[in-house]
Amino acid sequence: MIYGIILAGGSGTRMGLTDKPKQFLLLNNIPIFIYAVQQLKNNNKINKIIICAPKKWHSFIIENLQTYFSDIDNIKIIESGHTRNETMMNGCDYIEKHYGIKDNDLVITHDSVRPFITQKMINDNIKGARKYSAVTTVSPAVDTMIISTNEKTITNIPTRNNIFHAQTPQTFNLRKLISLYNKLNKKEKNIITDGSSIFTINNETVYLVDGDSANIKITTKNDLLIAEAIIKTR
Repeated sequence: MIYGIILAGGSGTRMGLTDKPKQFLLLNNIPIFIYAVQQLKNNNKINKIIICAPKKWHSFIIENLQTYFSDIDNIKIIESGHTRNETMMNGCDYIEKHYGIKDNDLVITHDSVRPFITQKMINDNIKGARKYSAVTTVSPAVDTMIISTNEKTITNIPTRNNIFHAQTPQTFNLRKLISLYNKLNKKEKNIITDGSSIFTINNETVYLVDGDSANIKITTKNDLLIAEAIIKTR
């Protein structure tokens, strides 16, 4: 089985919002999270989709799913956690509890605020995870990156050829993801930032698949303006 987990637990604080999290804002008159759902639903390799979101927004999500899709039987909505990884693991726990886990089951995790995920990204993730157990989508860094340990002066300028922007989707062997997460202590769980971190902190290899510079994460008002511009070109 292949499961898709859409991470929709964000509060939108960096967007400067108070009434609605960013994943539920409109992009070209469609809620942002719907774009991610649509791409996962359009992929016939994905069996079930789990949307992890704050409980107060579940009715909003259901209403919009019913508006944009004729069949939502393979979509489940569960409560998100306090952190990104807690939200992801809530989705994994739900899968384990309700469907059980087999050795070759995969889970595709994707940010609800990345509307420009493509079928190629999804298929490349699935292909990579079947072979390697853990893959993450990336795009090459275009700007020169600077490291500063004091935030005032340059400590190091790493070679740009070795720097990538992390994106989603990320795809993992589900059983291995849960096992590695359960090995982490409380401090380690507070350090990790995404699913690939769970593997790397356990000294497990995470392989890279190509993303796209347009696969942006809508976090700020400027990001939303950029997304609107991308929509207009498609």
